[in-house]
Amino acid sequence: MEMFNSKSPILNVHGETTDTVVYFLNDFIHDSVKLGNTYIGIIHGRSSNILRNRIHELLKKNKQVDSFRLDIWNPGMTIVKLKNDKKH
Repeated sequence: MEMFNSKSPILNVHGETTDTVVYFLNDFIHDSVKLGNTYIGIIHGRSSNILRNRIHELLKKNKQVDSFRLDIWNPGMTIVKLKNDKKH
């Protein structure tokens, strides 16, 4: 069973704006799906939750995302499970 681990790709958007994070996140998800990754991490920080909330909003709408959750050990990171359609 594949899981998020130390070799999983991570995108660090901590310190970015809610507007710029849209582009970084969509490109990262698209590239990760193309590369066949199942799990990715998004570091957003945890100060005011504005960035986290925007990222979660975007993840809910993204058709390439299967599910996501906050990392239980690091609430400043969200772990994302991607849909991997093997029928390319």
